[in-house]
Amino acid sequence: MRRLSPLDAAWLTVESRDTPMHVASLVILSKPKNAGENYLIELAEQLRSSRTFVPPFNLKIKQSPLKNVLPVVKEHRDIDMEYHVRHSALPKPGGERELGQIVSRLHAHQLDLTRPLWECHLIEGLEGDRFALYTKMHHSLVDGVAGVRILQQAFSTNARDRNMPPPWSKPAATNNKAAAKKADPEAKQEFSSPTALAAEAMGGVKKQAKSVSGLARIFGEFGKARGSDTNKLSSPFDAPKSVFNGRVTPPRRFATQQYDITRVKKVAAAAGVTLNDVVLGLCGTALRRFLLESNALPDKSLTAGIPVSVRPAGDINVGTAISFIISTLGTDIADPKLRLEEIHQATTRAKQELQKLSRSQIDRYTLLLMGPFIGALVAGLGGRTRPVFNITISNVPGPDKPLYFNGARMEGIFPVSLLSHGQALNITCLSYNGNLNFGFTACRDTLPHTQRLSVYTGEALEEYEALYKTKTKSRAKAS
Repeated sequence: MRRLSPLDAAWLTVESRDTPMHVASLVILSKPKNAGENYLIELAEQLRSSRTFVPPFNLKIKQSPLKNVLPVVKEHRDIDMEYHVRHSALPKPGGERELGQIVSRLHAHQLDLTRPLWECHLIEGLEGDRFALYTKMHHSLVDGVAGVRILQQAFSTNARDRNMPPPWSKPAATNNKAAAKKADPEAKQEFSSPTALAAEAMGGVKKQAKSVSGLARIFGEFGKARGSDTNKLSSPFDAPKSVFNGRVTPPRRFATQQYDITRVKKVAAAAGVTLNDVVLGLCGTALRRFLLESNALPDKSLTAGIPVSVRPAGDINVGTAISFIISTLGTDIADPKLRLEEIHQATTRAKQELQKLSRSQIDRYTLLLMGPFIGALVAGLGGRTRPVFNITISNVPGPDKPLYFNGARMEGIFPVSLLSHGQALNITCLSYNGNLNFGFTACRDTLPHTQRLSVYTGEALEEYEALYKTKTKSRAKAS
């Protein structure tokens, strides 16, 4: 039994019917060629029959009756697998739209906090003789990067492997080199889970406020950025009011988009920017069009909070290793080339400032910047105060080879993220086997036509391909 850190406990504190604090993945799989008529029934029985459980799947929250005492987690052996593993079916025709609708409903429901904090839904009836696995887990126990790696570890690169245990029964592999690199301030950075960074702010603000030396310069740069046409560093709390930054309600919308990652890389190379800049450019272009159609585009550009993970490769431990940057999305610029250039300048400037800080200074910078955000959520003021930024956009690196589970091939994996008051839309990307998979998670009442964003993002890529004259034969798939 161990006590939750203040960082992890923060996600339990802000848990509500409107804002369930779980993250999820949607995995699309093709049945093995020799699959029988009862393949999925047998698979569901196999998943439920496992009686071996490993962390974090066997952890149960025990709330303390004493005020201001953090909850603890303890191992739980008697797990009701009929509850945690569920079998559903899509209505015909079993397309991407029908799948998106059922995932939206599943994602809107809170996890039962009196049980181990996870659910796995086996969904059959997807066209093309495919099926899906939707798995969600509370963010107090796992962040996005670790969740992807736990799932990845449960799959195999060998299509012939059988009798494979499910993710909740396979012990985590250790990585001593990764643990050593975790303390390295020069560790390679990557975009990460869009919400893991905010949890750190809850428990660390008081501690970090005692030592802010070295941060005055970067906050001074933020001050210079306000009202400056030459300093491209985007400032926190300098975001305009938008439809994305109000209160949220329980219903969710989920949509996906999938590209051949080579297409995105070609545009990046031709434009002289990074792949992540192109991702932001696609999102900015889609958001501008979406807001113009509803006559809701602010005069000032939307800004994006971009989480950056310093979690070492192979590390799947619970906890966070996060910083972030803020960038313009260029939604106030009509020319798509100029928009991408503006984004590139903003992200380059932000990275330069972040790289000047030591690892400890990065931690303090992150906590001090995000403290008001998490504090507003705890105080019930989320969505009623000025946003730190308008939207969170992240890019999580995933497996680069095809994976299999007992012969079923993984065709795609899509992130399904959480929302909070003041953040009614989340866009998360996850790479897998040569594809870049987008997951659009939104509040249904705020953005009932979320699928349009998915479509517009695909059309934005085609527009950039035409502008930079990059050739491709593949097309995007939207749902």
